[in-house]
Amino acid sequence: MTSNGALDARERGAMLSRLAAERFDVLVIGGGITGAGAALDAASRGLRVALVEARDLASGTSSRSSKLIHGGLRYLEQFDFKLVYEALRERDLLVSKLAPHLVRPVSFMYPLYKKVVERPYVGAGLVLYDAMEGTRRPVPHHRHLTARGALKRAPALSPDRLAGAMLYYDAQVDDARHTLTVARTAAAHRAVIGTRLSAVGLLRSADGERVTGARVRDEETGRVFDVSAQAVVVCAGVWTDLVHELAGVRAGYRVRMSKGVHIVVPRAAVDASTGMILRTEKSVLFFIPWGEYWIVGTTDTDWSGDRAEPAATEEDVEYILAAANRVLARPLTRADVIAVYAGLRPLVDPNLGNGSKPTTKLSREHVVDVPLPGLASIAGGKFTTYRLMARDVIDAAVAGFGRDPGGEVPGSVTDQLPLLGADGLAAVQPAAGRLAEDYGVSRATVEHLLSRYGTLAVEVLDLVRADPRLALPLAGGHPYLRAEVAYAVTRESALHMEDVLMRRTRLFIESADAGISVAADVAAIMGRLLGWSRRRRAAEIRRYLDLVEAEQTVLAMDSGPAPEAALAVAR
Repeated sequence: MTSNGALDARERGAMLSRLAAERFDVLVIGGGITGAGAALDAASRGLRVALVEARDLASGTSSRSSKLIHGGLRYLEQFDFKLVYEALRERDLLVSKLAPHLVRPVSFMYPLYKKVVERPYVGAGLVLYDAMEGTRRPVPHHRHLTARGALKRAPALSPDRLAGAMLYYDAQVDDARHTLTVARTAAAHRAVIGTRLSAVGLLRSADGERVTGARVRDEETGRVFDVSAQAVVVCAGVWTDLVHELAGVRAGYRVRMSKGVHIVVPRAAVDASTGMILRTEKSVLFFIPWGEYWIVGTTDTDWSGDRAEPAATEEDVEYILAAANRVLARPLTRADVIAVYAGLRPLVDPNLGNGSKPTTKLSREHVVDVPLPGLASIAGGKFTTYRLMARDVIDAAVAGFGRDPGGEVPGSVTDQLPLLGADGLAAVQPAAGRLAEDYGVSRATVEHLLSRYGTLAVEVLDLVRADPRLALPLAGGHPYLRAEVAYAVTRESALHMEDVLMRRTRLFIESADAGISVAADVAAIMGRLLGWSRRRRAAEIRRYLDLVEAEQTVLAMDSGPAPEAALAVAR
């Protein structure tokens, strides 16, 4: 086991050499939360594991979710009790043991507008929700609130027709950082993690009966090489059907893409001390507290466009605003929206994609298939239940082969395995003041780093000690440090600016200009570490500006002179 699971982008060449030269027990295709979880599950069983991801870790669905770790209260109405039960148990395990530095309890209020009908109905659902969790619980039980109690916690609500509310608890997470931490934990157990590596074909045995690895293209250089493995595990989300086509196999399911859109508004735009959940005509709408902001969403509509860049539309934004404004005293307007993002849910279609069911009715449970010896795939599921999904697909992949004569592969142990940064957290958190003194930074800075890296925060602080300039804020009004950019390169496999601004930090959705004003600084820090020329820095900045323009077209952003200023510095 390595010491810290570092994914150093400067050592990418050595990683590629290992992938091409070694034979692995398990090759995972896909670097979202399920793929990262599968790599960790397999590596922690003592298997030789590799993971390849076509873009960046968590670059798809796993950085564009509602950022909740939750049981799925609305699934009780669909009588999906098994899914809710499993999700609640996984939520509590993450909050209490596996990732307490990344997954934290958060309260939600469910406003009631039909006292006689709604309160007993919703209350009964929450009683069941709490009962499924069991007696050993890291979050409080639900509570009944009067209309006055509801308005005290959320003055933003319109008092018209408000009959009271229910208060209950779930948890939230920075989805991209959690996925990255799972991947790093896998690397700490000797998994080889490679990004910007596309699987362009699957290898077969001489008789064609068994999958024996994958042909991979390095998207940075165009080089193509083979990765050999005893079993290939496909965790490709909405790309799953395409990978099956590469193998020339017909799996027992197809993936149907459902688009979910969220908007981001300042915290001051909605006066409330708790998250909220509202019923809509089609589904539910969340107001999710996110630092100095609210994330509001989501939609649930069929998508058949570009898998890599699902686009939010004017209609999506208007739908979210209209649903939110049904209950707010001060309506949200387009001017309040500082960011919008869209992600795709990889739902399992039981009708093999014939579109007979609306996506809101498709199950969030996962399906595992083994269409060929040596090939296992998985789709569906929820972010919250990623660990169970990973366990199930690895069980299927390794069934029938043992590592030692007479011995089988051990079972999953990830329910006992805290993620990197979790061990010792309870002892480090009270020492925040001492750490601030030792490293010459503010206590708020230490607390910010602990909330993102757990005990690994000292690694970021060590960068500050080595270069005090890295202690400076990356962007005014935001807590991120310049050191976090350097850390993203040297520990977290960041190869491009969007990796840092969209996923290692969240300035893309948290700043009014989507991080454009700090693009030159990010390019300079990354460029020093990765040996970028001035031309390469300018190309990276332009690439990021193009991504921002494509993602934020629906908001018609006016980012002023920042883009040209960023390019001028790079020149």
